[in-house]
Amino acid sequence: MLLIACPYCGNRPETEFRCGGQAHIARPADPTALDDDAWSAHLFVRANPRGIHAERWCHAHGCGRWFNALRDTVSDRFLETYPVGAQPSRSIETEARA
Repeated sequence: MLLIACPYCGNRPETEFRCGGQAHIARPADPTALDDDAWSAHLFVRANPRGIHAERWCHAHGCGRWFNALRDTVSDRFLETYPVGAQPSRSIETEARA
């Protein structure tokens, strides 16, 4: 079983968590200025890279809090978890080269 390190609760089984998609997506300053295609792209189009990816996760069956994680999409290995609003201690580009 895969253990995920919740930054608030510690290591817990993967069945307690839900993925919320790509992390660090900034909301447009003025969404009304976007046409329908641009707004649709903002809401639904996300990166799906092979390798290191920043994602949002919710500890749904635990503390219920959201956090971010760096995860390798090839190996499904979690490299780091950190609170929402924080930045990871390592860069995605550096990890991708390692």
